[in-house]
Parts: sequence; C-alpha cells; structure tokens
Amino acid sequence: MSDALEQLWRETPRPDRAQGRVRLLCVRIAAGVHQCPERVRVTPELGVEGDRWSLKPDRHPEEQVTLMEWRVAELLAGATVPIHAAGDNVLVDLDLSEDALPVGTQLQLGTAIVEVTAKPHNGCGKFRDRYGDAALGWVNDRAHRERRLRGVNCRVVSPGEIAVGDAISRRGPD
Repeated sequence: MSDALEQLWRETPRPDRAQGRVRLLCVRIAAGVHQCPERVRVTPELGVEGDRWSLKPDRHPEEQVTLMEWRVAELLAGATVPIHAAGDNVLVDLDLSEDALPVGTQLQLGTAIVEVTAKPHNGCGKFRDRYGDAALGWVNDRAHRERRLRGVNCRVVSPGEIAVGDAISRRGPD
C-alpha cells in the first residue's frame, strides 16, 4: 500500500511553494474527538483556542499548531476515513517540504502568523490506528522525510483568526 500511496502522491499536482489556502480547520477537543469549525482563533498562550493542546501539562510552544497538506490527507483518507482524522489543526493547499518551508519560516494564515519549528511531526500509534501500518511507514519513511508528508509543527507568533478559505502567504527566511 505504501507503494500505491507513493504513486498517487507523485501523480497529484504539487501545491504552490509560496502561497496557498486553508482547506480545513480541526479542533481536537478530546482524544479522537474532532470539531471542524469554519473559523478558529489562535494565540501564543493557547495555540488553537479550544484544542486539547492547551490542556496538556507538558505542552511545548514548538508544537502549538499542526499543518498538513490537504493532498496527503486526501490520499490517506480515501473513501472510508474522514478527512480530518489525522487531527491536524489546519489542512492546507501549500507545499510543506523542508525546501519550501525551512525551519523559522513564518506563514500568515488569515490574520494570524505562525512559525515552522524544528520539532518533527511524525506519525504515531494513533496515526497507525486510523490509517494502517503502510500509511505510517510511508509518512515516516526516511527516504523522503524532507517532504514532511505527516505535516509540520508551528508556534503562534502573532494571534489572530484563521478561516477556511483564507489565503496563506510565506514570510522569510529566504
């Protein structure tokens, strides 16, 4: 199956590297319980307001907000799994690769600004439960880790609102 996912990934059009769109928002209110509102507020203190990240006693700012490419989520979800199942806060039409978005790159999503952090965003046991071993192996494969198929972790630099359909623009480093 990971070979099939790889083939499908190569066949889908690659998103823009400098600008994109917010396709879906996800607030994880409890383990495995997701809400997909049309709009969220993000702050440096709480990350995505209402998200369970803010309730963690050991929360780390470098993983406040998670972004995942819409096309990867679509490939994984197929016809049987909800598109929001991965639990990433923001699904985007934007190239999230290391080459396109080096650590420290800031992105404006709606009126908020987030920054890509060095904290890797890897698939875990919950990811395996939702998508299977082959999907976990594909997103975590060292041979193409620079693609960031599982997505990126970000910290909130400037609070604001993000809505489905909002433009995303890249801001440094060059």
